[in-house]
Amino acid sequence: MDISTADLYDEHGELLASVSLQLQDLGGHTGFSGPVRTVRCREDNGLVKAVLNSPGNGAVLVVDGAGSLNTALMGDLIAAAAVENGWSGVVINGGVRDRAALAKLPLGIKALGSNPRKSAKDSVGEVDIPVEFGGATFRPGAVLYADEDGILVER
Repeated sequence: MDISTADLYDEHGELLASVSLQLQDLGGHTGFSGPVRTVRCREDNGLVKAVLNSPGNGAVLVVDGAGSLNTALMGDLIAAAAVENGWSGVVINGGVRDRAALAKLPLGIKALGSNPRKSAKDSVGEVDIPVEFGGATFRPGAVLYADEDGILVER
């Protein structure tokens, strides 16, 4: 990403929602952008794995894990699949695992934190629906911009 989120906000203001939730930068790229795809799940990463194993075409997967840090919704193997499939980044309102490996991948990753505990694999949840957290609504197809300052998404 060549322009900062601060500059984007200065230029476009209220056309962009600013995510107030303080997520950690955990991937090898801190700046990333792309059209939004979504998953809503809680402590079950079956849908996250399925989506990131499909062509990303530069998209950003936004995962609403209901803020749970009881289990990890993504680890190094799923993140490596995201890289192989052309995803720009992943934003998770929940946890990840394998932090050291994630930091080496050419992928933007923002999440609440980490937990080594695996999640369920039952694919319970929803895909490509609007999800809300951090004061923003993430609609499939809207463009998301992220860097060290935070996340902006088209309203």
